[in-house]
Amino acid sequence: MFKMFRHLAPSCGRGNLALNQGNLGGRRLDTGDWDHNGQIRPQNWSLRDEGAPRDSENMSEPKTVLDIDRLEQDIDRLHAEYQSASPYPHIVLDDFLEPDAAKAALAEFPSVNPEQWTNYIHVNERKFSNTDVSTWGPTLQQILDTLNSPRFVQFIGKLLGADDLIADPSLEGGGLHQSAAGGFLNIHADYTVHPHNRTWLRRANILLYLNDDWKPEYGGALELWSADMKECVQKIMPVANRVVVFTTSATAFHGHPEPMRCPEGVTRRSLALYYFSVEDDPMVRSTTYRSRPGDGAHSIAIFADTQMLRAYDWTKRRLGLSDEVASRVLGLRDRMKRKRPQG
Repeated sequence: MFKMFRHLAPSCGRGNLALNQGNLGGRRLDTGDWDHNGQIRPQNWSLRDEGAPRDSENMSEPKTVLDIDRLEQDIDRLHAEYQSASPYPHIVLDDFLEPDAAKAALAEFPSVNPEQWTNYIHVNERKFSNTDVSTWGPTLQQILDTLNSPRFVQFIGKLLGADDLIADPSLEGGGLHQSAAGGFLNIHADYTVHPHNRTWLRRANILLYLNDDWKPEYGGALELWSADMKECVQKIMPVANRVVVFTTSATAFHGHPEPMRCPEGVTRRSLALYYFSVEDDPMVRSTTYRSRPGDGAHSIAIFADTQMLRAYDWTKRRLGLSDEVASRVLGLRDRMKRKRPQG
């Protein structure tokens, strides 16, 4: 059973938050039913549903990665919690996946392979992303299929109070995310329109954290900031089987800006997905990074890097570029920087 996460402090300080680590005991898994285009696969359903088709050779009850029935039954309360959250609409759910699904996802999460992961290494972030689903394990693929299925997307729409949301099968900017010690993501508001689908307006983010035994001293907490960027209002630790859903807007500022302090071999891992609506002519805005009070001279670098990223976004949209090109350039620049003699 998933449970609501209650924020324990009204604002982000530098101190630690005592947060529920979640329960990861439970059930076995089967293959999912939805492919990445929202089509039904000829196998057991990945979501509980009376009357769901079963494999003729396996009449046992279909196993699941997510009990979506419970989410749907509690939608009125969840919608109210979401809409009333501060500093902008969001919700945090612990014990989100079925316990064995969470265990399997933790075990399957791949390490960073330069051939399979895109690097985002520049002034405003240091992380890696993998959108090549063929390199994911079967449980991670099933989770993706479930979270992009029409039924779950409809649930997200009810949470937001928005009709006709769609998932993004290309996982643009999403997929598996991973960062090691020193990794960070400066505070920002996300891009508004899909780079390769001009009429797709981004409406919501979902972040599923897959970090077993994550300790507060590692850092890496997701920070939600006020619209005026004067204060951090919420701080959410990225513990295993915790989900965060929040509305995408010009003032939905978030990130984990402090370089992490996790030990060698420990990384901050998550699955990020985005949901869209189709609009006639949505306003295009690239990802906007903002400095925090106290960032001082570093604010200049944050602003300059944001302008460079804005130019890249403009080029990407018009030429149909993928982030793999930028990844190779950023990776080369980072390696050259590291080889420079110090002092």
